[in-house]
Amino acid sequence: MSRTTIQQMADRVSALIEQRLRVSAPTLEAQVRKAGNRLPQKVRNAAEALVEATVMAQSPKLLVRIDDEAVATAYDICVKHLNSVNQSARRTGLVLDAGARVAFALLVVCVLLVVVLHWRGYV
Repeated sequence: MSRTTIQQMADRVSALIEQRLRVSAPTLEAQVRKAGNRLPQKVRNAAEALVEATVMAQSPKLLVRIDDEAVATAYDICVKHLNSVNQSARRTGLVLDAGARVAFALLVVCVLLVVVLHWRGYV
């Protein structure tokens, strides 16, 4: 596998992360770091392997030590996951999560209010 091919794979994964997860950074390594928990561990490991292969590809001596099959597998894992990310479902999940947190906080406040009123003898 050539240096150009590996760089094209890294660029494609970087573009997908920027498009699907809305994480922009100058390098793929920085994007993976910023994406954090939005990427599953398996995908994050695959992206880091792709970053490592990109770095190794810059040196002609290290280029021959790159496992082509491992790089292709890492690329496939990243692309498969990032293509399956549904932005509208992710956004809906975030809104529902925020609503659930607010509802739980209100429930706790109401329960505490009833406990304090009972303790004071009003209820």
